[in-house]
Amino acid sequence: MDIGFAPPVSGSWATPEHMVHVARRAELLGYHSLWTFQRLLAPADLGWSETYHSVQDPLTTLAFLAAHTTRIRLGVAVLNMPFVSPVVLAKQTATLDILSGGRLDVGLGLGWSDEEYQATGASRHRRGQRAAEFVTVLRSLWQDEVIAHRGEFYQIPPTRLDPKPLQRPHPPILLGGQAPAALRRAGRLADGWISGSQEDLTGIAAAITTVRTAAEQAGRDPRSLRFVCRGAVRARPAGPADRTPLTGTLEQIRSDVDRLAEAGVTELFVDLNFDPEIGSPSAQPRESLRRADEVLDALAPTR
Repeated sequence: MDIGFAPPVSGSWATPEHMVHVARRAELLGYHSLWTFQRLLAPADLGWSETYHSVQDPLTTLAFLAAHTTRIRLGVAVLNMPFVSPVVLAKQTATLDILSGGRLDVGLGLGWSDEEYQATGASRHRRGQRAAEFVTVLRSLWQDEVIAHRGEFYQIPPTRLDPKPLQRPHPPILLGGQAPAALRRAGRLADGWISGSQEDLTGIAAAITTVRTAAEQAGRDPRSLRFVCRGAVRARPAGPADRTPLTGTLEQIRSDVDRLAEAGVTELFVDLNFDPEIGSPSAQPRESLRRADEVLDALAPTR
C-alpha cells in the first residue's frame, strides 16, 4: 500500500513556509503523494468543524508545491463538480499536470454544503447524472483533438483544448462519496475511489467491495482500480480502549494502517488537517508543525 501525506492547508499552520517544509520532507522520506481538499466557504456562525474555517485553495496549493518538489505525486481529494464547469477544470488541471511533470491525480465529488451550492449557483437536481456527464466531458477535453458535446447538462461546440495533460490517456480520475450510488458510480466510471474524512474505516472493506462489484458489472477490471483512503490521523500520547481507527498512539496508528491495507486500500494519505489540535485557526502553528514532523517520521514508508 502506498502512503501519502497532506500538507498544511487548513488553519493557522497553513503557511507557505510550512507547506514547503512538509512537502519536501514527505518527498525525502519516501511518501508517495501529497493531497489537498476543497472548502470554498464557511457559515457566518462558524458552526462547522474548525478544519473548515480557513482553507487554502487546493489546486493553487498543488501548483505551488509542484515547484518545490520533483517526484512526489500531487492529488486533490476532492474538487466538487457542481461548483465549476468541466471546461474550466480541464484547462486548470491540464496546466497543472504539465507544470508538475505529469504528477497529478484528480479527485472529484459532489459536495455537501448548502451554503456553497447556493453561493456558486449550483443545482442539486439530478446531480448524480450530471456528475457522470461531467466525467465524460472532462475525459473528452483531455483526450480528443476536437470535442463536440451536446448532452443533457453540458453543450460544447466543436472546439479544441490545448495543450493536453502530460499524462496519457489523462490524469487519473478518482471519485469520492459514501452513498451506495456514489460507490457504484466510481466503479463504473472512474480510475478509483477516495474515502471522505467521515468514512467509517471499520467498514471500508464493504465500500471497496461495492465499487469493485460495480466495475465488474460494467465490464471493467476491478483489479485496475485504486482505493485511496483519507487518513484523518489524530496522534495522542495514549489511545482510549474504544478508539476509532487512526486515533491513538503512533504505534496503534501504524497497526491501523496495516489493517486498512488488508481491507483493500491501495493508498492511504495521512491528513493532520482534520485534527482539531492542528488544523484549527486557533492552533499554535509551530506546535502543529512539530507534531507533523513527528508523524512524518513515525509513519514514513522507508521507516
